[in-house]
Amino acid sequence: MRLWSRELWRIIWLAFLGMCLGWLLGYPGFGLAAGLTLCLVYQLRQLRALFKWLTLNPHDEPPAATGMWGELFDRLYRYQKSQRITQSRLRATLARIQESSEAMRDSVVMLDRHGDLEWWNSAATDMLGLQTAHDRGQHITNLLRDPRFISYFNAREYSEPLTLTSPIDERRILQYQITLYGDDERLVMARDITRLHRLEQMRRDFVANVSHELRTPLTVLSGYLETYGDLKEMLPPRLSKGIGQMEEQTKRMQSLVNDLLLLSRLEIDRGGEDHQPLEVGSMLESIRRDALALSNQQHSVQVALECEARLVGSEQELRSAISNLAFNAVRYTPEGSQITLRWVALSNGSACIEVDDDGEGIDPVHIPRLTERFYRPDNSRVTETGGTGLGLAIVKHVMIRHNGKLEIKSELGKGSVFTCHFPADRLVSKPTAVAVIGIDTLPMRNRVVGVTGRRSS
Repeated sequence: MRLWSRELWRIIWLAFLGMCLGWLLGYPGFGLAAGLTLCLVYQLRQLRALFKWLTLNPHDEPPAATGMWGELFDRLYRYQKSQRITQSRLRATLARIQESSEAMRDSVVMLDRHGDLEWWNSAATDMLGLQTAHDRGQHITNLLRDPRFISYFNAREYSEPLTLTSPIDERRILQYQITLYGDDERLVMARDITRLHRLEQMRRDFVANVSHELRTPLTVLSGYLETYGDLKEMLPPRLSKGIGQMEEQTKRMQSLVNDLLLLSRLEIDRGGEDHQPLEVGSMLESIRRDALALSNQQHSVQVALECEARLVGSEQELRSAISNLAFNAVRYTPEGSQITLRWVALSNGSACIEVDDDGEGIDPVHIPRLTERFYRPDNSRVTETGGTGLGLAIVKHVMIRHNGKLEIKSELGKGSVFTCHFPADRLVSKPTAVAVIGIDTLPMRNRVVGVTGRRSS
């Protein structure tokens, strides 16, 4: 403000001086105009000096000036100097980021908010075939044209990676992961997982082949043991006991082999050929009867229907998955427990099948690993339950093949809920709003059917 006041007083002083000189000459008005013109010429000269400095020699020392113009030149110079230092640091940081990105084996591609290519490292050139001279500014889907990548890119749901072959070499398997950042910009990373893919394929082939080869000797053993079992009365007690144990373990091995073969088929075969609209209520009722037979009427099992739609899918696969959940509920809950198979419509248009029990529950620390092959929260119950440890892994793969997901909620002492979520596009409306499972007169909504009481002790 002081500099501005000085500049204002300078203009007033020159104007007054010009008016006084004009008054002495008999022309005060011309004198005032001359003083103001002198002020204007001075301001224009300083403005011209500022323009030349900023346009021609911005890195040189500023022009010499006094007063407000001198202060303005000095501040502009200091601001430019700080900006140059900041820009230098930013350039160095960007250079280090680019150098580190160039050193990465994974492809890194930066996209603007429209999905156009801005920058990529040399690994992207090797894996994706991007060329700096031609592809900069192109939309990513013009270069990666696989329909699965286009759907993944447009869906804007990047929680899970996408696995595809390389667009320039079908022998290479790439895993894509997209991250949103900044002003709706995207970072695309591609990792070469060819070796891991081959190892996984070898593992699947090995498990499938070994499981298949084990079926024949197990069938032979089971047949002979069954024959010997019919002759138990003719054998010594020690031998008859051993044959019984051998029969039990052979059946367990056959169950394990069958589960391994089913899991291998689910992993390798894409499926979809036998998908059709299914009556979920009828399927759940059939599973309820099987669960009661397994529990020897020691559990109370019921079916609750709260959805009117049919489910599009493979009846064999879905029956296997839901049966695994129901049979687990029977095996891992004490006698007298309540088990409910529920078909529920959700508010977002999707639906789910729930298997709910009021048993002992599962420690939450085990829940993230329950769908792993052969993982058991309690190894002490392996022999008691007779399970293979593959049931939940089968359920998980069945849900993936049906575009759904498995959710597990449990609390110690309060039971467990296993929920199979199915998207809305898997549902088909029924011709009528009433389903018949044992009781024809009740409406579908909120109906509970198939309740079996506990056997009296």
